Amino acid sequence: MSVPLTLLDSASDDPATALAEALVLLDEVKAGRRAGVLRIYRPQPTAAFGGRDRFLPGFSQAVDAARDHGFTPVLRSLGGRVAVYHPGSLVIDHLEPADDLLSGTQQRFSSFGEFYTQVLRGIGVDARLGEIPGEYCPGEHSVNVAGRIKAIGTAQRVTSRGWLFSSSIIITDPDPIRAVLIDIESALGVTWDPATGGAISEIHPEITVDQATEAFTNAFAERCRLIPGKLTADEARAASQQRDRHVL
Repeated sequence: MSVPLTLLDSASDDPATALAEALVLLDEVKAGRRAGVLRIYRPQPTAAFGGRDRFLPGFSQAVDAARDHGFTPVLRSLGGRVAVYHPGSLVIDHLEPADDLLSGTQQRFSSFGEFYTQVLRGIGVDARLGEIPGEYCPGEHSVNVAGRIKAIGTAQRVTSRGWLFSSSIIITDPDPIRAVLIDIESALGVTWDPATGGAISEIHPEITVDQATEAFTNAFAERCRLIPGKLTADEARAASQQRDRHVL
């Protein structure tokens, strides 16, 4: 985290456009028009399916299930399986330039996982790094709470000139998260433990989204120089033009 980062605190209320904005920002970083970006925002209810999900039996039923629960289904360009989040969550998009395609990919998963674990511990959360048995969208660098509930899922997109590391943090309001995941994973034929899908507040009811937002922003500010900014008109226009690639 060595470059100055433009801090953005919002995203489009349209989930497909929000994903497109992240890729537009990556294009800006790759082209050298932005040194780096940190975007931290509260998302609208979203079911972000991964590319592999499209090839599973029942994918169309899973998309319908997301809509039935009030979550907008979108197709993300990052790795991993379906991830769901809502206004009781935070999404953190971190973008920086890169020197080559492969350098640092695995190390980023490890370092961000450890970093995020420490941030949550700093506000009193029993955060632990590592996959828990039966979790949805499993990953060895997931962050969980008390070894019971998946709290943070991470994914990244890496190119030869820049990378995007995206994380979703489920903080409050666990019931909609668990309910939509049960129906989505059932449609996809994926075996998992619904007890692992929830929110930090199930174990730490005192933690709020605002508190977590402040903690993560301050933690990044201790590591790098944050420069408040916003999406430019050209970037917003480009995202609007590219949103259809994420629509399901």
